[in-house]
Amino acid sequence: MALALALGARGKGRTWPNPAVGCVLVREGRIVGRGWTAPGGRPHAEPQALAQAGRQARGATAYVTLEPCSHHGKTPPCAEALIAAGVARVVTALEDPDPRVAGRGHAFLRAAGIAVETGVMAEAATRDHRGFLLNRCAGRPMVTLKLASSFDGRIATASGESRWITGPAARRHVHALRAAHDAVMVGGGTARADDPVLTVRGLGIAHQPVRVICASGLDLPETGALAASVGDAPLWLCHGAGADPARRSAWQARGARLIEVATGAGGGLDPAALLSALGAAGLTRVFCEGGGSLAAALLGAGLVDELIGFTAGLALGAEGRPSIGPLELAHLAEAPRFALTETRPLGPDLLHVWSRG
Repeated sequence: MALALALGARGKGRTWPNPAVGCVLVREGRIVGRGWTAPGGRPHAEPQALAQAGRQARGATAYVTLEPCSHHGKTPPCAEALIAAGVARVVTALEDPDPRVAGRGHAFLRAAGIAVETGVMAEAATRDHRGFLLNRCAGRPMVTLKLASSFDGRIATASGESRWITGPAARRHVHALRAAHDAVMVGGGTARADDPVLTVRGLGIAHQPVRVICASGLDLPETGALAASVGDAPLWLCHGAGADPARRSAWQARGARLIEVATGAGGGLDPAALLSALGAAGLTRVFCEGGGSLAAALLGAGLVDELIGFTAGLALGAEGRPSIGPLELAHLAEAPRFALTETRPLGPDLLHVWSRG
């Protein structure tokens, strides 16, 4: 199962709206087939492992990180493929909460006389499939918030200079994290101030995540890097109902996808409505790179699932720009808390990863 999880992780960021599943077939103590969900979500992991195993699948045990599907979608049911191949036993980590499956895959296998065991390495699988599970159970994607800051939590000097607070190793790691998510998201202020491209670069891969910009008024530069790179990677612009129709038409003409989102009392996009819209669009894993206002809105709404910090060994002082905007907390108990899951040096900087619940 550990190998199946490692194989499934190869598909992170590439399989949405489907989960990134891994499958390993074992017969007489030997691995005879391996597979993981292909880019775009199909073929699924099980038929790929079965194809590799061929006739050796008969009598084998299949280790799958998520319950095999039992419904006819764009591909035949994986449970049906396992039965047809003559697999003797299926071991899974989790039941699939998708209403079209939800235990039916396991039941289908048992009805065919296949031994089924579930719950193996369930905790690890829950972490790996967290985005898919949240999409199916809560209607929103998993949110990873990345903050690259000075030792005193600043992301730029008072004048706005920020390149580069962290070193090359940290920046390269950020590109790897982008590649492992369905989408990269920033707020309109960051888009206006930095004019970022938000693509994956320097890793030798062609896959690009969706780029999501949150700007209630759609007041974004139409001549910058984002506008020039619409053809290089998908660009989704989330805006409020009051966004200028002329701006909407201009961005649509460039090839951007526009998503209207309800706004809150302050005029900014409502964070819960934003994530609901992204979940409905199929996203399961979103990598948020700020800025401060968007980070504060997501944290304040309890919608950040993982924090990834890159801390550099320099101080910018109180006049520097903070990494997180106002949270308006009256008491320490109101502050969102996360549990530390990883910390290590990364070049001259410190990487630390925190998880919520």
